[in-house]
Amino acid sequence: MNGGKKIVVMVVDDHPLMRVGIAAIINARKDMSVVAQAGTGEEALALYRRHKPDITLMDLRLPGAMR
Repeated sequence: MNGGKKIVVMVVDDHPLMRVGIAAIINARKDMSVVAQAGTGEEALALYRRHKPDITLMDLRLPGAMR
């Protein structure tokens, strides 16, 4: 599929329990790994620049996010 390389994911949601739950599901997979979690749009931008994930799973109604 991807040559044995894990798909790197960042989870962004203002609800900590939602982030933790989604991260647990993703990390349970052998081919995926959560490298960062953010609770705000500003935090998400900083973490995205640092980790450069393959996928960003983000709440569309995140408070404070630019529209």
